[in-house]
Amino acid sequence: MSQTLKAPLLFALVAVLILGTGFLQSWNTAVLILNMGLVSAVMALGVNLQWGIAGLFNVGVMGFVALGGLAVVLTSMPAVPEAWSAGGVRIMAGLALGAATVIAGVMAWRRMRSAWLMIAVLIVGFFAYRWVFDAGVGAVEAVNSAQTGYLGGLGLPVVLAWPVGGLLAAGAAWIIGKIALGLRSDYLAIATLGIAEIIIAVLKNEEWLARGVKNVIGLPRPVPYEIDLQNDPAFVERAATLGMDPATASSLYVKFGYSILFAIVLVALLVLAQLALSSPWGRMMRAIRDNETAARAMGKNVTARHLQVFVLGSAICGVAGAMMTTLDGQLTPGSYQPLRYTFLIWVMVIVGGSGNNLGAILGGFLIWFLWVQVEPMAQGLAAGIGAILPAGSPFQASLADAAQHMRLLTMGIILLVVLRFSPRGLLPER
Repeated sequence: MSQTLKAPLLFALVAVLILGTGFLQSWNTAVLILNMGLVSAVMALGVNLQWGIAGLFNVGVMGFVALGGLAVVLTSMPAVPEAWSAGGVRIMAGLALGAATVIAGVMAWRRMRSAWLMIAVLIVGFFAYRWVFDAGVGAVEAVNSAQTGYLGGLGLPVVLAWPVGGLLAAGAAWIIGKIALGLRSDYLAIATLGIAEIIIAVLKNEEWLARGVKNVIGLPRPVPYEIDLQNDPAFVERAATLGMDPATASSLYVKFGYSILFAIVLVALLVLAQLALSSPWGRMMRAIRDNETAARAMGKNVTARHLQVFVLGSAICGVAGAMMTTLDGQLTPGSYQPLRYTFLIWVMVIVGGSGNNLGAILGGFLIWFLWVQVEPMAQGLAAGIGAILPAGSPFQASLADAAQHMRLLTMGIILLVVLRFSPRGLLPER
């Protein structure tokens, strides 16, 4: 089957699966799968840009997604005046002092070539930084710690947080890339995974920044609240005309609003990615991916190009992280797990087809649908088999327990089957 025909058929299959969920289960579940599929597709697009186009093995996706979520808090939540008055200035001064210490240490090494001078500068600067910073943190976190205890944000519209999330992730990626992109691919993977864990640790422990594990709830939304719609007589009348109760209609209305916004972002990023792929820059990146030695011999700055694409891919993951946090309505640092935000995204890219933007998007929708639906299907199958078994059979309990772990088994089987029969993915690179 030609790829021109194969792609529409596979996307049609995914659409049938989502529509089938609406008819057989509930439309709320179907639209929720659609929304998270759109977010997952954006994440897969960012990873595909790094791996499929440039061959960079980044397993720190979780960290960039988390930074996108942090951007929502810093951009859209209102500031906490009491916290700023108590210690906000000291925190900012401490951060500035810490940055100045690092810069001074680097300058001491570059100009004086003295390791002892550099160490002395860093030690003195560290203690000065902690003295200023810790006092400010203690004061901020003591301000109504049950509800706030952090500095808050800028109070801007939440949609602005999505590009801010991309910028925040891009800035972190630039710093990481300057340090780690000179490493061999396997060492790069280890470095990015470790740095992602550091980012999550900071989010969990620095309560002055985003309340840590206490979570930030009640994030602003770009769509109306369900209760406001249910109190709108015109909306209630329209829902009654369609034969729906106001609660269900308002929930679907809000979810479809997110779907439209997310689809606009995904289409815009896909168009830009396709233009980049077919441009001279895209051909250069694929040439570097296929043979770095030949590309260097032709005068290409491989390290600079790798840094460029690493930053771009991470920025897309940051945008996706901001979108997901907006959809959830809360920032929960404890929920960022490598299994969900790194392994699953890589499965999406590999199954869909690395190097093909449409393949990455297809993998995002398909794998997310299976991730959500496999466990309920396994539970139904276990209940059906258990009904046949004799009452009190030990296999009934074991089947019920096994159903909870079918997600991981299914992902592994899908990955093995695709790698065996279509190693380049369902929609391979042309």
